[in-house]
Amino acid sequence: MQKSDKILIAYFSHTGNTRAVAEKIHAVVGGDIFEIRTVDPYPPEYRKTVDRAWRELNGDQRPELTDSLTSIKDYGIVFLGYPNWCGTLPMAVWSFLEQHDFSGKTIAPFCTHGGGGLAHSLDDINKLCPSSNLSAAFAINGNRAHQADKEISAWLNEIGITH
Repeated sequence: MQKSDKILIAYFSHTGNTRAVAEKIHAVVGGDIFEIRTVDPYPPEYRKTVDRAWRELNGDQRPELTDSLTSIKDYGIVFLGYPNWCGTLPMAVWSFLEQHDFSGKTIAPFCTHGGGGLAHSLDDINKLCPSSNLSAAFAINGNRAHQADKEISAWLNEIGITH
């Protein structure tokens, strides 16, 4: 990875944990930040959100997003943040990834979770963006996301963004 590459931090967050990690990354590396949001927001109730997430995954649905980036062609590095939902990326992130050409881009995934880690998310990113370069990923339990400064710093150093 080149530190001189233009950076995009794109993330989806339902509870605020992934947003916290995205903001911490942004504070260190700069670049542009973009929140992936759905036209039909997910319900605040945990069980209803889980039920909807499973319906979307099992139905191979792509939720409509509220905003879109015109292009990602100027970005060399895309930090991609998401919670682990149903063992993979939320389907809203699938929608985002399918809207853009990630050929030749470096994707640096970061994931918040409740114990499931990255699960199958990296395999799915590779399927959705086969011509991209996937860096080492960062995963942290959601209850640690707001205090993850040291872990994030170590990961950014590991992938060559900071020294």
